[in-house]
Amino acid sequence: MTSMSRARVARRIAAGAAYGGGGVGLAGAAAVGLVLAEVQLARRRVGNGTSPHVPHADGLYGRTYAGPVEAPLRLTMLGDSTAAGQGVHRGGQTPGALLASGLAALAERPVELRTVATPGARSDDLDRQVALVLADPGPVPDICVIMVGANDVTHRMPPTRSVRHLASAVRRLRTAGSEVVVGTCPDLGTIEPVRQPLRWLARRASRQLAAAQTIGVVEQGGRTVSLGDLLGPEFAENPRELFGPDSYHPSAEGYATAAMAVLPTVCASLGLWPAEEERPDASRREGFLPVARAAAEAASEAGTEVAAAMPSGPRGPWALLKRRRRRRVPEQEPAPASPSN
Repeated sequence: MTSMSRARVARRIAAGAAYGGGGVGLAGAAAVGLVLAEVQLARRRVGNGTSPHVPHADGLYGRTYAGPVEAPLRLTMLGDSTAAGQGVHRGGQTPGALLASGLAALAERPVELRTVATPGARSDDLDRQVALVLADPGPVPDICVIMVGANDVTHRMPPTRSVRHLASAVRRLRTAGSEVVVGTCPDLGTIEPVRQPLRWLARRASRQLAAAQTIGVVEQGGRTVSLGDLLGPEFAENPRELFGPDSYHPSAEGYATAAMAVLPTVCASLGLWPAEEERPDASRREGFLPVARAAAEAASEAGTEVAAAMPSGPRGPWALLKRRRRRRVPEQEPAPASPSN
């Protein structure tokens, strides 16, 4: 599917989410029927990703930066098993821990991590997760990171419904005063046990949903980062290295790849990224585009950020597309969590 075709589909899905529609399909009912047996085989071989074990990672990171004046930055992870860090053995290997460590190092300020993400969650669980975040008697998080979408595809949730729930979550968090960064649906077409033609359909559905998610998030004031790297080309080339033992969830190296793709956008949303990198760089093919086109291009290239730009233009809202340079930081274990966590 071309970038322009993906942009048109993404616009239709996002419009359906905004106005209550629900009939836009990701891959087509006839095609789904042809690969039903393959779906069942892949599920048996891969598993459904709902094992309850997730390493505990919540707590204070960057304690050495603590001072008497500034309170810790508050980072909250929402979404599915990807956001929770299912598949690794230590808390310091989870995306939340890696993001908290990186944010603390770049901000030179401690970061308090809280995780409400749940393995197996779909976008309709974000309503519950956001309620948990906003029910906290303390200050709202400075930054919320959401990773969601893979289970929506595998469970064939209508994409308009998926985007509607995600956009609502972003709107509620932004209204409360939190910055929001969304890691969009990863490319499920490279899960190792999945074969053709399901592989092609999974990739197509993943990218369509990722593009539609981007439109919905940007329109609510959030930023997105394409997570194609999570289950994308690097995983296809190095499946034994970047997938975990279940061939579905990432390994520690895979989570580090995803977290470091998101970290620059997290820092930029908090005003912590170098000012000279905020300007679009034509040599990296960055610039201002209609939001649907930016969303489609981001879905095709992992690690690409999309953020709101001008309110409107001749072809609707515009967005800034950026390909930020990644910065790897050393893994850190958290300090013991306080009783409030």
